[in-house]
Amino acid sequence: MAGDKSKNYILWFSEIGIEDVPMVGGKNASLGEMYRKLHDQGINVPNGFAITAYAYRYFLKYAGIEEEIKKILKDLDTADLYNLMRKGREVRNIIRHAEFPPDLTHAIYEAYDKLAEEFGQAGLDNLDVAIRSSATAEDLPDASFAGQQDTFLNVRGKISVLDACKKCFASLFTNRAISYRHDKGFDQFEVSLSIAVQKMVRSDSAYSGVIFSIDTETGFKDAVFITAAYGLGENVVQGAVNPDEYYVFKPALKKGKRAIISRKAGDRDIKMVYSLEDDSTVKNVATTLAERHRYVLDDDEILQLARWACIIEDHYSKEAGYFKPMDIEWAKDGDGKTVGSGKLFVVQARPETIHSQKSSSTYETYRLIEKGEILVQGTSVGTKVGQGVANVIETSAEIGKFREGEVLITSMTDPDWEPIMKSASAIVTNKGGRTCHAAIVSRELGIPCVIGTGNADEVIKTGQKVTVSCCEGETGYVYDGLLKYEVQTTNPDEIPRTRTRIMLNVGIPEKAFTQGMIPNDGVGLAREEFIINSHIGIHPLALINYEELKKKAKNDQRIAGVVYKIDEITLVYENKTDFFVDKLAEGISRIAAGFYPNDVIVRLSDFKTNEYENLLGGYLYEPKENNPMLGWRGASRYYDEAFKPAFELECRAIHKARSEVGLTNIKVMVPFCRTPEEGKKVIALMKEFGLTQAEDGLEIYVMCEIPSNVIAADQFAEIFDGFSIGSNDLTQLALGLDRDSSLVSHIYDERNEAVKRLVAQVIEVAKEKGKKIGICGQAPSDFPEFAEFLVECGIDSMSVIPDTAIKTRLVVAAKEKELGINVE
Repeated sequence: MAGDKSKNYILWFSEIGIEDVPMVGGKNASLGEMYRKLHDQGINVPNGFAITAYAYRYFLKYAGIEEEIKKILKDLDTADLYNLMRKGREVRNIIRHAEFPPDLTHAIYEAYDKLAEEFGQAGLDNLDVAIRSSATAEDLPDASFAGQQDTFLNVRGKISVLDACKKCFASLFTNRAISYRHDKGFDQFEVSLSIAVQKMVRSDSAYSGVIFSIDTETGFKDAVFITAAYGLGENVVQGAVNPDEYYVFKPALKKGKRAIISRKAGDRDIKMVYSLEDDSTVKNVATTLAERHRYVLDDDEILQLARWACIIEDHYSKEAGYFKPMDIEWAKDGDGKTVGSGKLFVVQARPETIHSQKSSSTYETYRLIEKGEILVQGTSVGTKVGQGVANVIETSAEIGKFREGEVLITSMTDPDWEPIMKSASAIVTNKGGRTCHAAIVSRELGIPCVIGTGNADEVIKTGQKVTVSCCEGETGYVYDGLLKYEVQTTNPDEIPRTRTRIMLNVGIPEKAFTQGMIPNDGVGLAREEFIINSHIGIHPLALINYEELKKKAKNDQRIAGVVYKIDEITLVYENKTDFFVDKLAEGISRIAAGFYPNDVIVRLSDFKTNEYENLLGGYLYEPKENNPMLGWRGASRYYDEAFKPAFELECRAIHKARSEVGLTNIKVMVPFCRTPEEGKKVIALMKEFGLTQAEDGLEIYVMCEIPSNVIAADQFAEIFDGFSIGSNDLTQLALGLDRDSSLVSHIYDERNEAVKRLVAQVIEVAKEKGKKIGICGQAPSDFPEFAEFLVECGIDSMSVIPDTAIKTRLVVAAKEKELGINVE
């Protein structure tokens, strides 16, 4: 079959598939594969045709320029940037000015007319198409040539199409493409170029973006990562805008759940649209007020794109015979005159080339062990730390100034920067989102990168020593000076199993995918406070009483400031309480997804009055207490009429995460529950707000952190499904001291005999009552001997900080072996 079409100039998408990479390149082969085989599964691919690699080689031969190009590249030195730039320019000029074969010209014109006819524009010579390169070595699993050649959008008319094709052929020899092929060990003529001529999707009046069927930063396989921005997708790729970002949890999605676990609004300032001005085909314009006040995608669109990503990934994985995550470009048609009004389309799909290549069972964990002054911060790419002397470069014309090992500081990068990016120790940009050029290349090169800092090139000076940290979660930091850091290497295969479950204490949703890869048995403590602080930042009662605050703001400047900030933070939400529910549900869901299907125990909010007061608007609702540590906190808040409406929002968020998103591995824990009567009140109230104990496997635990929890453990066991010992507060209250006071800090010790007796006692009662019991306090993380004591007591689980999880498991394994405990 391949032989029948191997000498065709033109092949339609309906004639090609993934077996045809040698003829039409990776991009076109993939488009044909989807157009032919996935349409019946609901995936829309705009039709088009491929100008084959045979046509490219025929053009070179007809024009007689191949030997001339070889002569120019004979003494190529990619390490010499000026040598590379000069030779690349000479080769491109030769191709652009070469004579095009008449029969090839005719074939392209004829195919363009046929495509126009399909879309109702026969004879008009005005069909808008995208002209995309498709290299024959492109998108191989070990060599991503994506973005190395040029793309031309909104090309209209046969003459313009032919001109764009010549430019596409010439772009096979861009500086970055020449350098990339050289570094990957490809002969410069081993790679040929095919071209996709594809009907444009009118996303200029709608939106577009990129999908990865795997998390791009961690390699977490169970999430679909979607980006979206208004207008044409080039702004996202170029890093001119930070797009919206969405995560969808694949296992729950495949069960029919609305499994969106994260939404993050991006930039709303500009969008790329069609242009009829001068010779430009596209231009940037301001977004509308309505566009700025909503997410780019609605939930149904997010879910549809995620389902498509799963279908495409499953198809390509089945064809390959191994797991094959995909990198997909999509667009929505906002015009509808020729393609389909309001429909979503896939316009490209290629293998993801970073995490799919990681075969080692070991993983590295970077950790800063020194603090420093934060110069700028942005979005982290990767999880590493890099450092060196900063070099601020504004344009690609200055890249000759860059030296190997320096930290590249710039506004944003494009493919012309790749020859120097590979030699950087780290990269920092003002603009860009996770799927911009700088992020994609940094990820592939394994270089830490902080994008979207806003003003790095103003704050950081050339010659300044800096440390670029991407190991602290979603936010990346650039510190002044060369800070000390360490790298821990772990081989999970060498970690022993234990009867005692080793769980993790977590709170930052953005770290969940990475932390979930540490050998663990789930999450013993997920703190809501971290999510509320970092993802919401507003007192829940201020959101509930938002309309009332707006009225008061007319006569109170301080309240007016609160309302202004609420509007700023909740920009895409008309209903302000929905903001609280969504953000809390998403934070909890992302943690639960990272550790699925293991248990994730979410502790209800345990802010004290002084901590709640620090939230935006908190001063309006929080009383002054002399000792907040022992005051209005935990269970006593939830059923209080003054706080009950806020507690309802918490319950709605957890219910959404369990029911709508489908993460039934979420369990709930009630903190600071002083009496069994309080426990009954809270459980009844939770049921009123949609969280019914035992329904869909919902378990409700109580924190054992007050002596009364131990003394009346038998009564608490009748109410709750289990206990989790909070050794921090238990120690404080057993010894009668304020753990925040430096005056008595020398007495504070979880290893005190009184504390240990309380711990041993509650474990014994829990065992008698057949209830689960674990510990989520700091003690086993800090003191190996305390972990050994807990094993001796027969505790079911220990939840520790991620940094000490492996160390604690080794201690526990050794103790269990000593005691002759068999691993079940």
